[in-house]
Amino acid sequence: MTAIIFALIAAVGWGTADVFGGLVARKIGGYSSAVWSYILCLVIATLYLPFALQELDGITTQTIIWLLILTPVGAIPLMSLYEGIKLGNASLVGTIAGANGGLVVILSVLFLGERINLAQVLSILAILVGLLLSSLDFKSLKVKQLLSDRGVPYAIVAMVTWGIYFTFIKIPIDNIGWFWPAYISWMSFPLILIFMKAKSIKFELPKDKGDVVNMVMNGILGTVALFAFNFALTTGQNAIVSPLSSSYPALFAIMAYFIFKDRLTKQQVLGIVVTLAGVIALSVVS
Repeated sequence: MTAIIFALIAAVGWGTADVFGGLVARKIGGYSSAVWSYILCLVIATLYLPFALQELDGITTQTIIWLLILTPVGAIPLMSLYEGIKLGNASLVGTIAGANGGLVVILSVLFLGERINLAQVLSILAILVGLLLSSLDFKSLKVKQLLSDRGVPYAIVAMVTWGIYFTFIKIPIDNIGWFWPAYISWMSFPLILIFMKAKSIKFELPKDKGDVVNMVMNGILGTVALFAFNFALTTGQNAIVSPLSSSYPALFAIMAYFIFKDRLTKQQVLGIVVTLAGVIALSVVS
């Protein structure tokens, strides 16, 4: 039950953080917003640094290798996602990238030896179907667009790399705890800056005090979310934690309705209901 609670905290944290991050991104761009988010998360997390030093006592060479591999891998999805949104259909790209929770389940069962029962499988499928319904406008998409959209390859890269990162980060977490893998992942923000430089994308500063407040809130909530996710992995299976935590787009859709005044269609309402039903069912059967 502890893993489920913290997985849901991660979902709420990420869903709410995206609202504040979205407000900033609309003014200074997605890449600059992402860099500021990483930097703020790193600064906030540094406050806990003195209390986490003892967790490094048992670090192994294998853990160091995993972190060296996964840290840059973890920076790829965000860049791919923004490139995909720039080139293609935003809702289509976001939905494909957000399906990483399903990939994590498959990889965790295949490579980490985790086991899930039929009730859990059905609950996970309900969450994934609900996310599709709440995130993707099927009426505006045609089969031809699904196959030819220029953003789809970037979305697939984002989904796969997020899936790999969130699956195998459990290995170093099992060795050195929930803090260090998250802290080190935020150190990868220079990779985003290098990418921006290569693409001639200007790094933007916040425009006003409102942007600063929104960035700070995004940083705080993002820090809480990733720490909660990692802590959930210390007590539960990745195949359960990841689908629960990845349900946050449904929460974002609800909050966007009130904050951004985005209209909710009947399909989105159905998707939100199905997602929440899947979340509740997975919590009960786990």
